[in-house]
Amino acid sequence: MNNRFDNFYTDDLSESSDSFPIISLDERSIEININSGDTLPILPLRNMVIFPGVLLPVSVARPKSLKLVRHALENDRLIGVCSQKDRKSEDPLLDDLYSTGTVAQVVRILEMPDNTTTVILEGKKRFHLGEQTTTKPYLKARVSLAEDIMPEEENNGVFQALVSSIKDLATNIINNSGFMPPETSFAIRNIDNPVFLINYVCANFGLNVKEKIQLLETDEILERGYLLLELLNKESQLLELKMSIQNKAKEGIDQQQREYFLQQQMKTIQNELGGVSPEQDAQEFRQRASVKKWTENVAKIFDKELKKLERMNQHSPDYSTQLNYIQTMLDLPWHEYTKDNFNLKNAIKVLNADHFGLDTVKDRIIEHLAVLKLKGDMKSPIICLYGPPGVGKTSLGKSVARALDRKYVRISLGGLHDEAEIRGHRRTYIGALPGRIMQNIQKAESANPVFVLDEIDKITADYKGDPSSALLEVLDPEQNSAFHDNYLDVDFDLSKVMFIATANNLNTIPRPLLDRMELIEVSGYTQEEKVEIARKHLITKELENHGLKANQIVLSKQVIQHLIDSYTRESGVRELNRQIASLMRKIAKLVATNEKYNVELSVDDLKKYLGASRYSRDKYQGNEYAGVVTGLAWTQVGGEILFVESSLSKSKSPRLTLTGNLGDVMKESAMLALEYIKSHAEQLEIDPLLFDDWNVHVHVPEGAIPKDGPSAGITMVTALASAFTKRKVRKNLAMTGEITLRGRVLPVGGIKEKILAAKRAGITDIMLCADNQKDIEEIKPIYLKGLKFHYVTDIMDVINFALLAEKVNA
Repeated sequence: MNNRFDNFYTDDLSESSDSFPIISLDERSIEININSGDTLPILPLRNMVIFPGVLLPVSVARPKSLKLVRHALENDRLIGVCSQKDRKSEDPLLDDLYSTGTVAQVVRILEMPDNTTTVILEGKKRFHLGEQTTTKPYLKARVSLAEDIMPEEENNGVFQALVSSIKDLATNIINNSGFMPPETSFAIRNIDNPVFLINYVCANFGLNVKEKIQLLETDEILERGYLLLELLNKESQLLELKMSIQNKAKEGIDQQQREYFLQQQMKTIQNELGGVSPEQDAQEFRQRASVKKWTENVAKIFDKELKKLERMNQHSPDYSTQLNYIQTMLDLPWHEYTKDNFNLKNAIKVLNADHFGLDTVKDRIIEHLAVLKLKGDMKSPIICLYGPPGVGKTSLGKSVARALDRKYVRISLGGLHDEAEIRGHRRTYIGALPGRIMQNIQKAESANPVFVLDEIDKITADYKGDPSSALLEVLDPEQNSAFHDNYLDVDFDLSKVMFIATANNLNTIPRPLLDRMELIEVSGYTQEEKVEIARKHLITKELENHGLKANQIVLSKQVIQHLIDSYTRESGVRELNRQIASLMRKIAKLVATNEKYNVELSVDDLKKYLGASRYSRDKYQGNEYAGVVTGLAWTQVGGEILFVESSLSKSKSPRLTLTGNLGDVMKESAMLALEYIKSHAEQLEIDPLLFDDWNVHVHVPEGAIPKDGPSAGITMVTALASAFTKRKVRKNLAMTGEITLRGRVLPVGGIKEKILAAKRAGITDIMLCADNQKDIEEIKPIYLKGLKFHYVTDIMDVINFALLAEKVNA
């Protein structure tokens, strides 16, 4: 507790008292045998004043002062003691001292255990400094003695009352201070001489040097007593005020004080254990913030939040929340970008090395790089790669990042149904966090990474909000320069981020979200492409993953083709990769156990290691039966051929029966097909009475697999026309297209996958809507080799080409 009484104790920088001053017991001891005009050696004191009749221990350290006191003790000489005006002065002269001092006698010199020297001085009489006579070996000056003027007899009663008041007030201060020794109170009560009492109180109580000098300079004892009483009254009032404040605060401070002391103890323990205090945290945060490249507005917000953290109690529930927020702001890469690599040849090399095919996607990336290189500043495009699983959509993002020398981050949006996952939670929530967008930007440590939004078509909405709506701001180049995360509550620039979304089905993506992305189709691979991917990428990767060398297993093209046909059915190569990995495990076991095996695997070895063939290749089944037509379908794993079978049976109550696990749209296509046949019975040379006596049954095999969509429309019309007319269907023909009630043929999607399925099945002729010709022109010639396309606009064109004049034998 800092207060004015601290002057009683030793000051390490100066000669000072080592203990409380005491009064001289012998009043005659203050008598001196010097006169005014005599020369005395002067001992300067820092921060101290000695009064007549008071014994004062002083710590002496300066060589000149030590020489002075030792000489005075040896020769029983008196000295003059004066206080310095500036306590920092090391070699004071006469002008550096207060003009009033005290004649003193060196009673004793004590050599202390800590190698310091303490001198006991006894004050004798006041004096005023005269002229300086010498400074060597120590300061000497002439002095004129000052006499104490006692009060006149008529003021004796007043003086006695004054002395009594001083004694009572001094005793009260001692009792209430809590730090003055009780011996002081005992000494005051037993001093009979009023002058000694006043001098003793002047020396003992917490008055500063200027106030003590003012008292020492006062000649009239009565006036000195009044001045002392005034100073003591101030001191007493200050003590009473402190006690009043303490008493008022004590009622509610006990628990707070207890917590404070506990916190201080915890802080001490943390420091001992190498922990970091909140003050050190704040200092570290400011240092980190000084190198951040954020805007002036963000800097102001950060400074405001940091000051709020400093004001918080470390053990407050909100402290950790505020601390996490500060750390999040510091960890985010504000305007920190990696340098793009504009070497287009290197980018092409990287993309080709990582992925076989995908020319459209690669061209789009190279185009973006070219524009960025020329312009130097371009908002990153929002690309959406859509296509069947396993064709390399996700892994393409890594290759793009490697080609650009950018950081790579990815989040899976499959099953995401909480909007807060994108935008984050507000800090008012318990356990609030930034959204996954900002979390991954923080993880990337760069504000321009390649950001893959995987499975964007699998987002779902529920009562917690619609995440796809939150993505509208993220994926809009005009808005994402000021993306607002609820947790961060500060706009963050995402315009330099290159977002790549992936999807299997565009139909489930909301139209506004779809409109913000550039769609690039990633179709399935042909068998030839799968063989090359397996040889150049998959086998090499799995050899390394399984600790095998290239000379320990050899897979020929023929074996890889058989592996693809008999053990996989997909548009991509994910299942193919799993089968190769399974094969590698079998070989690794043989190598580890030193068993013999054929290094160059054959088709029979595949059966030995992987078991019997899982799939049979889709094959055209011929045209020996009327009412069976080959159609083309698109599935999530690529294209497939399907067979639409129709048959007639006599019935008194004709009806249309549909089987094969068909969806609503496909059932509607069958009803449309039958109605078209009925309305054009004469053109097809069908007896209208047949419709009144025969049931019509349409079946699509593989009933365990759900089927839907309008693309089997012309296939059903052809199947029904063949069933009613008994005409054969043209060999090696497959078809796809939607129909209308008026007989129009409409275009459908998934053309490339359907063509690949047709090639696998040995189809040579494909019938399509004329509007689908543009899709065929975009496909590489290698995919079209061996196929002949027939474009139609009307259902009668389909029937006339697909059905032969030859009829099936009954």
